[in-house]
Amino acid sequence: MNLLELRFNYYLFAVMLLTAAGCASGPERESRREESFVQLFMEAEADIGDQTAIIQVVRSAPVPVRIYKRPFLDGSELVDAAVADVVGGFVIQLQFNAHGALVLEQVTTAHRGSRIAIYGMFPGGRWLAAPVVANRITNGVLVFTPDATREEAERLVRGLNNMAIRLGNKPKPGKSKGAGE
Repeated sequence: MNLLELRFNYYLFAVMLLTAAGCASGPERESRREESFVQLFMEAEADIGDQTAIIQVVRSAPVPVRIYKRPFLDGSELVDAAVADVVGGFVIQLQFNAHGALVLEQVTTAHRGSRIAIYGMFPGGRWLAAPVVANRITNGVLVFTPDATREEAERLVRGLNNMAIRLGNKPKPGKSKGAGE
């Protein structure tokens, strides 16, 4: 009987060891808990009382931008976020779902030449950029150079992708939306 219990304990120990090895490590688990959020605001042409506000974008040399207080798009419509390398630095790419892409197309069509102020919360909040709308965005992808370090941008993107997974806009890593159907 003791031999059977001893063998069972070895099997139990082996299963527990394999389970623990398969679980995420501390830093990896922490990165999955990170949450970020982003909001997009349109530049206002004039002061419309309490519907607009003046913000300061770019920490090193602040640029005042008057915006509408209500965001036209936020992270609830986000499908994917990424940091991409470009000549001389990096950019953040935000991919929106079909509804977000439609809103982005309508806004960039109607407001060519205006700015889109981008506010990020990761965990503190601040204005990340205010790019000028040069062209209509038809593919649902907004690309901008953030006023952030690369580490801050990667932290923001991890949190945005975690939120997209939690909201059901993005499949969990290792799974695809079509799997099992």
